[in-house]
Amino acid sequence: VQLQASGGGLVQAGGSLRLSCAASGRTPSRYAMGWFRQAPGKEREFVAAINWSGGVLYSTDSVKGRTTISRDGAKNTVYLQMNFLKPEDTAVYSCAARYLTYDTNPNQYTYWGQGTLVTVSS
Repeated sequence: VQLQASGGGLVQAGGSLRLSCAASGRTPSRYAMGWFRQAPGKEREFVAAINWSGGVLYSTDSVKGRTTISRDGAKNTVYLQMNFLKPEDTAVYSCAARYLTYDTNPNQYTYWGQGTLVTVSS
C-alpha cells in the first residue's frame, strides 16, 4: 500500500485545514488508516484513526472535538478535517495504514506516507 498525504500549509489560529491521504496498491479498503503528528522536539503522537468498516477513534487530548476523520472508499482517500486550529497544532502530520483495525501506537502501522507540514500562526 502506498500513501500520499497532502493538504498541509500555513493557517492562522482559529482557521481550518483538511488533510488528505490517498492510498493505492493492494486492497487499500481493507486497511485502517491513522493520522499522527510530530512537532519539533516532540515524539510522534496519535491524532485519529478510522478502521476498514468506518469506525473511528480520536485522541483524547487536545484535538478531540476539533477534528473529524473520514474516508471515501471510492477514492481510497482518508481525510482529516481540523477546525479551530491552535499554534500548538503546528506539526508534521503523517498518515499510516495497518490491516483492518486501527491502533494508537504508531509502531503498529505497516505503511507510512510522507508527512505534510501544518503551521498555525498566532
